Amino acid sequence: MPLALLALAVGAFGIGTTEFVMMGLLPDVADDLHVSLPTAGHLVSAYALGVVIGAPLLAAVTARMSRRTVLIGLMALFVVGNALSALAPGHESLLAARFLSGLPHGAFFGVGAVVATTMAAPERRARSVSLMFLGLTVANVAGVPAATLAGQHFGWRATFLGVSVIGFAAIASLALLIPHDHTHGPATGLRGELAALRSVPVWLALGTTVAGFGALFAAYSYVTPMLTDAAGFAESGVTLLLALFGVGATVGNLLGGRLADHAMRGTLFGGLTSLALVLALFPVLMRAEWSAALAVTLLGTAAFVTGSPLQLMVMEKAASAPSLASSANQAAFNLANAGGAWIGGLALATGFGVTSPAVAGAALAVLGLGVAAVAYAVDRRGGLPAARQRLVVAHVPEQQEAVRS
Repeated sequence: MPLALLALAVGAFGIGTTEFVMMGLLPDVADDLHVSLPTAGHLVSAYALGVVIGAPLLAAVTARMSRRTVLIGLMALFVVGNALSALAPGHESLLAARFLSGLPHGAFFGVGAVVATTMAAPERRARSVSLMFLGLTVANVAGVPAATLAGQHFGWRATFLGVSVIGFAAIASLALLIPHDHTHGPATGLRGELAALRSVPVWLALGTTVAGFGALFAAYSYVTPMLTDAAGFAESGVTLLLALFGVGATVGNLLGGRLADHAMRGTLFGGLTSLALVLALFPVLMRAEWSAALAVTLLGTAAFVTGSPLQLMVMEKAASAPSLASSANQAAFNLANAGGAWIGGLALATGFGVTSPAVAGAALAVLGLGVAAVAYAVDRRGGLPAARQRLVVAHVPEQQEAVRS
């Protein structure tokens, strides 16, 4: 694997840290800015909205630029957004800064996934994507807890300044390690890029992402009350258990990348099936502390096994515009975050018990399996090998250019 993947992982680490650290800092931010906790919660939504809007938009308008330049520019925007967050004088300005911070998120992962696949051998494409996403999963293990702890001791503004420093490190890594290529996206123009998203297979792939990761967030959004009210953990122990989720996600991400290089579709079906089973067993596993810890770890593993195959599948279905499609998949991840949390909340509001969001998540995972099955049937009818051939051919000039650089 090329060392340049490390630069992508550093950027992913910074992005993952700033995305999730706000959850732990909400009480501090609310107290400092004199707003209610629900009002402060809009800061999480503002970031997610920035991701959903920025992912396809920035990928489309930068389609003809060098992808190395695009990645550095996106990380520079990330630094600006986090620096403005640290300096925000009030809630409204912080809301705008969080939206700005979210804009480059999806495009960075989308363009980064394309760059990762072009730098790796064809039989290691999924593993190259998983190594980039490794920065995101490690952020949940180390970056978010450390940043939260720093914010609680030195103030929440110090956290965002620290994340800005990580962004500068990512820019330096990208400049040093990503080859000086002249690879541009397909010269089809913005209209041609958007046309690639009109196909049914692309939307089926995006739908699988929304349903599959919606299953994760339906349960994960309410995992703290499950651990405290059902399993009997003290609130002080929840942070360690969330770190176990990050460990499981890291293992699942690496495992999914390795398996997807051998059988992408089989890995996707296996991951979604495992996710449905784990979530369905949550009401039983949450009856004891040891089994609850195991459930949280398995949840991270089963969910993130599907990350790399989902990313590659979307890119495969839009071979003429892989950067745009890959970025749109990141927007789908964030829609899954919001939609899954909403569905889990509805289940909780019905009064069926604190573990009912996990059961709702299991139903979403089964829905994801159904969408994936329909996508497979469409592929069988339309000829999947030809689509794969177009994707490989599209990447060959990029690989040759990277080697020459």
